[in-house]
Amino acid sequence: MSTIKFSQLKGLAIFATVVDNNSFAEAARRLNTSRSRVSEQVANLEAVLNVRLLQRTTRQLSLTEEGKAIYEHAKKCHAILHDVDECLNQSLPKGRVSITVTNDIAHKFLLPLLPEFKQRYPDIELHIISSDEKLDLIAENIDIGLRIGLPKDDSLVGRVLYQERFALYASPAYLSEYGHPNNIESLQQHRWILLSQLNNRTMQYLMLDDSPVEIVPKQYELCNSPYLVQEMVKAGLGVSTLLPSTVKQEVASGELVRICPGISSENLLFTLVYPSRKQVPSRTRVLVDYLIERCRF
Repeated sequence: MSTIKFSQLKGLAIFATVVDNNSFAEAARRLNTSRSRVSEQVANLEAVLNVRLLQRTTRQLSLTEEGKAIYEHAKKCHAILHDVDECLNQSLPKGRVSITVTNDIAHKFLLPLLPEFKQRYPDIELHIISSDEKLDLIAENIDIGLRIGLPKDDSLVGRVLYQERFALYASPAYLSEYGHPNNIESLQQHRWILLSQLNNRTMQYLMLDDSPVEIVPKQYELCNSPYLVQEMVKAGLGVSTLLPSTVKQEVASGELVRICPGISSENLLFTLVYPSRKQVPSRTRVLVDYLIERCRF
């Protein structure tokens, strides 16, 4: 059985650095540590191996016969650690990053930002998971997710992107046929398109001028896709609560009209969520930072 453990690999690399530079002081400078720490590491390695590796005098260092033999192997360890350090400290991060977002966010906000991100980081490869279901990031090994609200799970970290309120919208064709609602009672008589993930019950809990109100639609359709909900409202199938940031173009083009402007949802936090760990890979970190910088919708 080997007398050396994996924990001593660092000591071997330090020993090789001392030999390469023929100096404890120069090795310490290159390793960004103290001379005494380098000397201690080499002494510990000699104790583990139970051999003297270096003959030390006030003016020079020389390898013992055992030291020469060990150095031939240690320098390989030194080279490996150097290559790993170069890989981790590369100027441009590389590798694959997975991110899950809903279909509407993927099409309307993520897609326009991709060309600039790829120009900045050409060696990062993206795996975009466009899904309207709330996927388990850890179980499915996904790096980043876009969520409403801060994570309640301690295994996840949440970084706030922005805040927004749902507002009410309808199409001009729908309003022409069914009229403009002008109060809570009339809203309840209209046809609604409800996002099933946000509506376990049909009761709509909204705010009227910052006071809570409850709306119970008499007729409604259910859909599990925010993007399709928007399209159904555009098609004149009913009214719905939509995110203003996701329907700017439709409002500008006249395809959608905001109704009952005093009514909205509570303020919602939109966050980037990723698994909690001390060493977040640089490829993941730069994508998170980029989206926070650019995706304040």
